[in-house]
Amino acid sequence: MYLQILNGLIADGTEQLSSDQLAALAGVNAAKVRKDLSYLGSYGTRGVGYDVNFLTYQIQRELGLNHDWPIVIVGAGNLGQALANYGGFTERGFSIAGVFDTDSSKVGGVVGGARVRHLDDLSQVVQSKNVSIGVLATPGEAAQEAANRLVRAGVGSILNFAPVVISVPRGVSVRRVDLAGELQILSYYEQRRAANAVAREAAGGPARVVSA
Repeated sequence: MYLQILNGLIADGTEQLSSDQLAALAGVNAAKVRKDLSYLGSYGTRGVGYDVNFLTYQIQRELGLNHDWPIVIVGAGNLGQALANYGGFTERGFSIAGVFDTDSSKVGGVVGGARVRHLDDLSQVVQSKNVSIGVLATPGEAAQEAANRLVRAGVGSILNFAPVVISVPRGVSVRRVDLAGELQILSYYEQRRAANAVAREAAGGPARVVSA
């Protein structure tokens, strides 16, 4: 979050930033900002704040973003195509090394500037292009086998968009992006908000919004 904010400030030409300003933009308190940034070895300058460009560099270095990370996408359906066409990956140093599928109607097509290859070619591309991050954009029933293929090819980190939980060996990192789950969380808050409105009307006074 800090990095996203700082990139926006750089685009606007901002050179210095106080912890109070960064806290306000991030929606946290200034003490948390100072504590978080202290882990980078950056304490800023009292009365001046942080140098935006240098702080951005420090965070990028800590996150391993000071060099490019080629990634592969498994699944060339609607979601895989959308991910391959998302310009935010390359802007942040994640180049698309390959897109893979087993559907013959998709293999050979071009998605996001990359030609879709058969999943059988995955290992060769991962090894030749030194890929360590894979993105799963397959249907749920195909996700585990696709994850197995990624692991066997040598991928050490997986971003899973498939609507299932996958099993991987110890040492392989998995981050799950569950869009439906996030919508369900929002539906919970909407339900609570509606219940509060009903309770307030019944009581004839204001009702407190309850959150989890």
